[in-house]
Amino acid sequence: MTDNVKKTNRATRWFRETIGELRKVNWPTTQETWNLTKVVLLVMLVMAAILGLLDFVFSTVITSLVA
Repeated sequence: MTDNVKKTNRATRWFRETIGELRKVNWPTTQETWNLTKVVLLVMLVMAAILGLLDFVFSTVITSLVA
């Protein structure tokens, strides 16, 4: 019985501590969220273009060497 109580107390304490920590979080505003989303999308598009270009260049070089 005490083992079950310890597990319940441990789970309850974890839940309470988690809620307490989430209250301390400095959540971003809606404007900050949109700005950061735009930055992520821009970086993703730039990296996709760079990787696509590198893939094309290396594929062309390898194809010309093999053929």
